[in-house]
Amino acid sequence: MAETSTAAPSEHLAYPAPRASGCPFDPPPSLLALQEEDAPLARARIWDGTSPWIVTRYDQLRALLGDPRLSSDTTHDGFPFRNAAGQVSDRVRRTFITMDDPEHARLRRMVTGPFAIRNVEALRPSVQAIVDDLIDRLLAGPKPADLVEAFATPVPSLVICELLGVPYTDHDFFQRNTRVVVRRTSTPDEVVAAQTALIDYLDDLLGDKLTRPGDDLLSKLAGQRVDTGQMTRREAAQMGVLLLSAGHETTANMIALGTVALLRHPEQLALLRGTDDPKVVAGAVEELLRYLTITHSGRRRVALEDIELDGQVIRAGEGVILAGDVANRDPRAFPDPHRLDLTRDARHHVAFGFGVHQCLGQPLARVELQVVYSTLYSRIPTLRLAVDPDQLEYKHDGLVYGVYELPVTW
Repeated sequence: MAETSTAAPSEHLAYPAPRASGCPFDPPPSLLALQEEDAPLARARIWDGTSPWIVTRYDQLRALLGDPRLSSDTTHDGFPFRNAAGQVSDRVRRTFITMDDPEHARLRRMVTGPFAIRNVEALRPSVQAIVDDLIDRLLAGPKPADLVEAFATPVPSLVICELLGVPYTDHDFFQRNTRVVVRRTSTPDEVVAAQTALIDYLDDLLGDKLTRPGDDLLSKLAGQRVDTGQMTRREAAQMGVLLLSAGHETTANMIALGTVALLRHPEQLALLRGTDDPKVVAGAVEELLRYLTITHSGRRRVALEDIELDGQVIRAGEGVILAGDVANRDPRAFPDPHRLDLTRDARHHVAFGFGVHQCLGQPLARVELQVVYSTLYSRIPTLRLAVDPDQLEYKHDGLVYGVYELPVTW
């Protein structure tokens, strides 16, 4: 017979859970321990006192992310918001990632084209030029340098600005406001103010694109969608904010955190530095994505119907948190999962999610990371940390994991 959890909320695991001291790359030990239990589907106590289900096993997570009975729609009762600010902001700024099909699919299709693999591959020479130019500037500048500020953040920011048609000269504005949005400790008022500023900025930019279009995604949204009535200008602005913010924040953190991981695993860095085989580089990127899984706040859903899973029942109206960072360390899917192994076939990881809501920008992220990881360490073979590793400050308070600064020298 299927069972449901009857434990009192005080007995449930607190989420998000702390990482172990001295283990910055590993998921919280309490979640890893949960993964090994006979009945790993359990309750987690979150910020508002509610206790949604938490999923840590790889097979269960994939099954649920592909199940249409789980909803991404934040307007449903029982949705497990990440914090008070997220509860407010997700209702202020509605995008396709907080919708279900068919509305999700309709809006997503409007921006899918530029992120198709063939179109993204056409950007590879531009990405390479951006990476080479930033490395030239890094080498010509003072030592030590902050790799986050001088390289990891500008690479994806320049790329997404070029793709969208956003002036890079405004990067301080949109990076500053994005940091407020993704910080767990931001208040609802701070997040709403930052999101409103970003939406207003994109709205004004879309107005310019309507009168002076260019060869960029925002111009296409303005001309093909807004001007024809398929989408309001405000909806297009909200979509623009999503693409702009996600397009630089996640990849920037992955570049920096991946560099820390490689510098802490010199034998793996040597494998990457010593190859010019694109397939080896691509495989290394997939393993780093699996090993680090920087989206460490879980993918949030709510059940629309009762769902039985391995003898347990998620009832309609109950929230679900799908911990992809823990699932990517499941030994049933990845033998010896806590070892960074760039020769591992990790292509089936869930760092980008799974199912209809998997990350739209993953082809672009892959190209950017492949170019960065195949170029940075070969052009600066003596790259090393300029501080003791224990001095690095990690983004435990962020919705996206990474380091705040990365002092390096060579």
